[in-house]
Amino acid sequence: MASFETVTVQLDDGAQLCVQTIGDPAAPALLLIGGATWSMDWWEDELCQQLAERRRRVIRYDTRDTGRSTSYPIGAPTYSSTDLTDDNLSILNSLGVEQAHVVGLSMGGGIAQSLALGYRDRVASLTLIATSPIDPEITGLPAPAPEISASFSAVRPDPDWTDRKAVIEFILEGERPYAGPGNFHESELRPLIARVVDRSTSIAASMTNHFLVTDDDPSEVSLGALAGIPTLLLHGTADPLFPIAHGRALAEVIPGARLVELPGMGHQLPPRDTWALVVDLLIGHTAGQLSSAVRRTRRAAGSSHPNPPQ
Repeated sequence: MASFETVTVQLDDGAQLCVQTIGDPAAPALLLIGGATWSMDWWEDELCQQLAERRRRVIRYDTRDTGRSTSYPIGAPTYSSTDLTDDNLSILNSLGVEQAHVVGLSMGGGIAQSLALGYRDRVASLTLIATSPIDPEITGLPAPAPEISASFSAVRPDPDWTDRKAVIEFILEGERPYAGPGNFHESELRPLIARVVDRSTSIAASMTNHFLVTDDDPSEVSLGALAGIPTLLLHGTADPLFPIAHGRALAEVIPGARLVELPGMGHQLPPRDTWALVVDLLIGHTAGQLSSAVRRTRRAAGSSHPNPPQ
């Protein structure tokens, strides 16, 4: 069985990202971008291994303020949404990856959209999971379910961040309302969350700072510009944060996008009982050659080198 390799990526602003890869370095790269508060651990080992066994080079990483990546003062992150997007470019450059198949979940789906719009020659395909359009012209989408809206306004006291057990319980209970019916599996989540807590330089910053990041992405965004980038949408029919209409809206606005609705899935990583389907979908979706945009770029440059020096 393939093993994970860990590297540190140095960013221009002095921050560092902890990055892991698994799979054949010569295989098509699959870059995983997690949701708010997510360290790489949420992309479960077994799922990554299944993808690597199907000849994909899987790349996952701790975003700023999570896991072993640079942590910022609690309540005072000094990076922006553009930084979170550009960090992915730094990862690809550091690993010598010219173009990757990009998979983004929730906030990571928004980052993936921004990455493809800003650096389309680096994106071979998009897979957007449990996310919403970043195009401000798309309006009228349904609000979160009442229980989620209520949780936003409820005062939920922070735990003692030095109390490991209390923090694990806090995160565990925070996940409960987002799972689809029958898809909250405490026996699986508890050890995963314990690992997240144990790997975090500052779990308090991890659980706080992403919600305070300044959004400095351009206000004029047209997802129609993603035409030509193969796009797969995976959305749960029971997503309480971004109801299924958000996934359907993405399917309507991104030319050629394919939507697969996962029955009963909430706002979460696709449940374990869907992994066989999800892996098959991802392998099929990413089986194509480099996008036409990159082929044109290569012809113009007179180069066919798969991994040019960065």
